[in-house]
Amino acid sequence: MTKLSTALITTSALALSQTALAHGSGEHEHGITDADITVTTLAEGLVHPWGMAFLPNGDMLITERAGGIQRLSKGGSLSGRLANVPAVVAQNQGGMLDIAIDPDFTSNSTVYFCYSKESDVEGKKGSSSSVAKATLTDAGLADVDVIFSADSIVDNGFHFGCRLAFDAEKQLYITMGDRYKYMKEAQNTNNHFGKIVRINRDGSVPTDNPFTDGDAPEVFSYGHRNVQGVTVHPDTGKVWAMEHGPKGGDEINVIASGANYGWPVITYGIDYSGEIISDKTHMDGMEQPWVYWDPSIAPSGLTFYQGDMFKEWNGDILVGSLKFTHLRRIDVKNGKPGEQFEYLRDNQARVRDVEVGPDGAIYLLTDAPNGKVLRLSK
Repeated sequence: MTKLSTALITTSALALSQTALAHGSGEHEHGITDADITVTTLAEGLVHPWGMAFLPNGDMLITERAGGIQRLSKGGSLSGRLANVPAVVAQNQGGMLDIAIDPDFTSNSTVYFCYSKESDVEGKKGSSSSVAKATLTDAGLADVDVIFSADSIVDNGFHFGCRLAFDAEKQLYITMGDRYKYMKEAQNTNNHFGKIVRINRDGSVPTDNPFTDGDAPEVFSYGHRNVQGVTVHPDTGKVWAMEHGPKGGDEINVIASGANYGWPVITYGIDYSGEIISDKTHMDGMEQPWVYWDPSIAPSGLTFYQGDMFKEWNGDILVGSLKFTHLRRIDVKNGKPGEQFEYLRDNQARVRDVEVGPDGAIYLLTDAPNGKVLRLSK
């Protein structure tokens, strides 16, 4: 158990749009200082842990990108990999990715997980982002059923998206990446490249989806690149999502039905080679991000803080940074981004996912061959 090393962002470290930068040292806004926060390692030895979900009894389900799902007991014991988990294509960014529990888990014991699934449709071979539901038992998974597979079948291991969230109507949102090679298809609502889709829990399409007359009726919003965080606002019920830009232009967006978020027609980033992807950052009919980062921080995991342990932070956004190895908090004021703060800068760990536990503590997954589950408390 160690005390947390915390630092404030400086203007030289990060250039931002639509938000103020935090300055100062020692005392943080709301009076929370470095000494107030304790980091506890609950588990380690996980192989690139990627997603986590809390069960009603306080246990946690954790995915490992290589292909496993483990259960971490409230007391801190790992179960070993669950039985009957389907095979994944563990290639580059692909594998076993996000996980969520059914809104009615206490009565149906159902879990959902998104993973890169081997696909061969009409001779088109590769992998696609797919979602399965299953019953969680003491032994592992039972009644595994694939309820959605993206038509973005590509033979590479990039930009799967694969974050999951349920809204208040118990509909499931699934994020889809552009699979890197096909960024222009993010503007085509007749496929799943670069989309956020919405389905019912049985895999059927909600009747009020915006593109039900098209070839991809599951599509809810489009013009995304690689969404690595999705959550539902605890008060408004709106869906919020966070995506990787290329070199610059990581974004957080408030998601609306049928809305176009611009990729790759508008972007605040450039190609990794330095080439210009688009010289436009605005266009009629395309949404502007709630906030964006340039340079990129490679964000992963997104949630709003709600709890009593850090009650001063209620309503603020928490995200992980893979590139700069920290937890970031965005102070939200009247629905707009305010100051931003970094935590765990000295930990040198890629933060893959962020969740708030039932106890109000903040839980992180570190992305490494010997990945950890960290608990932040005060």
